[in-house]
Parts: sequence; C-alpha cells; structure tokens
Amino acid sequence: MNQHRRAVVRGLAAAVMMAGVAAAAVLSGCASLTGPRDYEVPLARLQRNIEQRFPVEHRALALFDLRLAHPRLSTQPNDRIALSASLSVGSPLMRQAFAGSVRLSGRLNIDHARQAVMLADARLEDFSLDGLDERTQRQVGSAARLLAATLANDMPVYAWQPDELRYAGVQYIPTAIRTSADGISIHLKPMRAGVSRIER
Repeated sequence: MNQHRRAVVRGLAAAVMMAGVAAAAVLSGCASLTGPRDYEVPLARLQRNIEQRFPVEHRALALFDLRLAHPRLSTQPNDRIALSASLSVGSPLMRQAFAGSVRLSGRLNIDHARQAVMLADARLEDFSLDGLDERTQRQVGSAARLLAATLANDMPVYAWQPDELRYAGVQYIPTAIRTSADGISIHLKPMRAGVSRIER
C-alpha cells in the first residue's frame, strides 16, 4: 500500500471514529432529555394553591363550629410540611365566639389516583384558644385534631395535570418528593408504555 492509499485509509478511519463519537453524543443527549428529572414547585405557588381552598368551616361533635382562615405553609425537615391557620370557634352553648390558632404538619405523599401531593401521618402540632375554660378547651382540641385529619385526607398540597409532566413528547410520573427551604422537589421518571404509575 503506497503512502497515498495509507493516508486515505487513515482519513476514512478517523471520519468513521468521529461519526461514532458524534452519534454517541447525540444518543447521550437524547437520553438526558428523556431520562429522570426533578420538577421544582416553589413554596409561593403552594401557598397560592392552599389560599384558594380557605376558609374552611367544620361542625365538630355536633356542638362546635370551627372556622379556619389565613393559612400559611412552611417546609420542615424529613420531607414534612406544616400548615398554620387562624381558628375561630362558636357554639350554641357559648355566648361569644373565641379566636385562636392551629398548626398541623404531615409527611408529603404522592397520591397517583388524585394526581396530587397529599399529607400523610398528619398531626396537630399546636393549638391555642383564648378565653375558654380547661374542659371546653380539651373538647375543642379534640375537634381540632379531627379537623386536622380531615384536612390532610381531603386537601391536596399540590395537584398537577398530566400535561405539566410531559417533556419532549415523553410523559413522566412522580416517584418521590423532597422538601427544601424554597418549596418541594418532585422526582419524575418516564412512564413506560402500558404503565399508569411507577412503584417506588
């Protein structure tokens, strides 16, 4: 093989190698576009969503009318979120309504059926009501715990539409969720054909 032919062969080999590298880079880029990703939801957006669902009114123990207003969300460690709200309580047995506040927290949980982020393991963190005697305060506290559980079961922290979780023509579904000081981060994976959800 003369020098000219060897140069041609080397040139062809180099071109083939470069084409292979370019193809690998394109495939890698496509994989990154359609691979797992994180979807950030800022706390301000969560706050606006919750505000639209208040005030909440609830009759408890067939005696007390509870009204929650002015909700405030905050994130906590261990992927929990807290909800604080003003509380007013009235009853036919009371000559006036009483004002106070409640704070509940729960662990963030993905509900695929509702397409929403819900609170699980909800608990009443704080309850205060001024001007009530100790016995009535305990009764209202029990009612407030029931209301906290009801809110956790019925009120989503965040709900999504399928189109929100579509990228580059690929449908994604949530598989995990984390909290941060700025909001929540939902981990997404591509949905396989014929699969409506991914088990964690």
